[in-house]
Amino acid sequence: MSRQEPKKLKGMRFVFPVERLAVLPVEHLISEHRLIEQMVSLLQKETEIIVATGKVEPTFIAASVDFFRIYADKYHYGKEEGILFKELSNKKLSDADHNMMLELTYEHALSRRTVNSLESLREKYVAGLTETQKDMLELLNALVKLLPNHMQKEDTQFFFSSMKYFTQKEQDGMLDEFIEFDKNFTNKSYEKIVVALREALDNKTPLR
Repeated sequence: MSRQEPKKLKGMRFVFPVERLAVLPVEHLISEHRLIEQMVSLLQKETEIIVATGKVEPTFIAASVDFFRIYADKYHYGKEEGILFKELSNKKLSDADHNMMLELTYEHALSRRTVNSLESLREKYVAGLTETQKDMLELLNALVKLLPNHMQKEDTQFFFSSMKYFTQKEQDGMLDEFIEFDKNFTNKSYEKIVVALREALDNKTPLR
């Protein structure tokens, strides 16, 4: 059975031909973007609450840092960089694909630095340096701006295009690597965390 390119609809969703039952490795990564998107939407809501109330919720910041360090970085970027990008580095990529992979890798690094800075400021805020609130708000806004654009580029411009460099056997092997990687991690706890954070934010959202 040949693999077919999915039809892109509005936004970042894809419709796959009914007759194609096989799963591309990148579909695994794209599915993980959906939970990250949900978390980003909570960051957006938190920035609105900070602006409205003039207060930062340190526990929310701590939970966000944990999500992005563990789920987004170690779990998700771990497969992107440690498996997909690593394998692509052994292929002769077009200039456009090579440059895109460099850009995506840079954005991963930028995301890590932003999250680390956010945690550093949270610690100072908890210690009494409330003037760090403004900088924390800027970092939250930076993530809200960076991550959706980053995921859209991967979903619509790079991931499916990258599959042309791999044979069917190589694609199947990569999917097996993803599945093996996931055996040491469960995303169920982070799905529950996102739900809990959403409920907490809904309960404290200021009336407009």
